[in-house]
Amino acid sequence: MKKITIGEAARQSGVKVPTVRYYESIGLLVAPSRSEGNQRSFEPADIRRLAFIRHARELGFEIEAIRTLLTLQDDPHQSCASADAIAKARLIEVEQRIRSLMALKAELETMVEGCGHGRVDQCRVIEVLADHGQCTHPHH
Repeated sequence: MKKITIGEAARQSGVKVPTVRYYESIGLLVAPSRSEGNQRSFEPADIRRLAFIRHARELGFEIEAIRTLLTLQDDPHQSCASADAIAKARLIEVEQRIRSLMALKAELETMVEGCGHGRVDQCRVIEVLADHGQCTHPHH
């Protein structure tokens, strides 16, 4: 079977070369074998693992959560309760972020709607940004 170079591994998995090296350095990816010229030689399983990590990162999972998910993936006969718990925790984070973004959206809409399109000294946007007390929603 032909070994895969780091550049090809990056292309196939959608992960940049420096990121592949980083994942290797933090132990998310087992160090691949090396050629006589000391070049990394990846296997198809490495590409699948890189794609898994990339997809998990795109969904916003933190590195430690991904590390746990990879450990679970490596032992497929165990319960998926831990994976479910990790996904549920991420869902809660996303829901909280959505609520925060919706409040931010409402605040910005109010700020823009209050704009008289006049001069800066009468600008509602500038007023609100200069005085947090004028915000209609509390922010943390």
